[in-house]
Amino acid sequence: MTVMESTESVSVKTDACASAPKAHPRPEGQDRYTISEVVAYTGLTAHTLRWYERIGLLSHVDRSHTGQRRFSNRDLDWLAFVGKLRLTGMPVADMVRYAELVREGEHTFAERQELLEATRRDVKVRIAELQDTLAVLDFKIEFYDGARTAPERV
Repeated sequence: MTVMESTESVSVKTDACASAPKAHPRPEGQDRYTISEVVAYTGLTAHTLRWYERIGLLSHVDRSHTGQRRFSNRDLDWLAFVGKLRLTGMPVADMVRYAELVREGEHTFAERQELLEATRRDVKVRIAELQDTLAVLDFKIEFYDGARTAPERV
């Protein structure tokens, strides 16, 4: 999934998320979504979307002539990336900092990379902890399976 990281020219390098892209509701043509459409598409609440915008995690969202938010496919891509960051356990403050760095431009690549590398290290530690936990669960499940199938003791 391509996430455009700046408002600079199209020739600017983009970040790519590792997961397969989810097709946009309107991949061709009209590229504007109401907040209720974004809620249905992302599973986020309207309150969460407004909060993301208020804290700077979601950059300026266009407005219609009546003042209603109009999200773009680019906003949907960014929200998908933020969702991945949330799954990593990255603190909201770090996500906001990352978003600020994106808005500042290419000269922040090194700092953005460090934020992501630190998060990656944390994720790897959590994965190792979960693998250890899985091993304990597997041991216990095998124990109970063996106890249930063992002949009765006299």
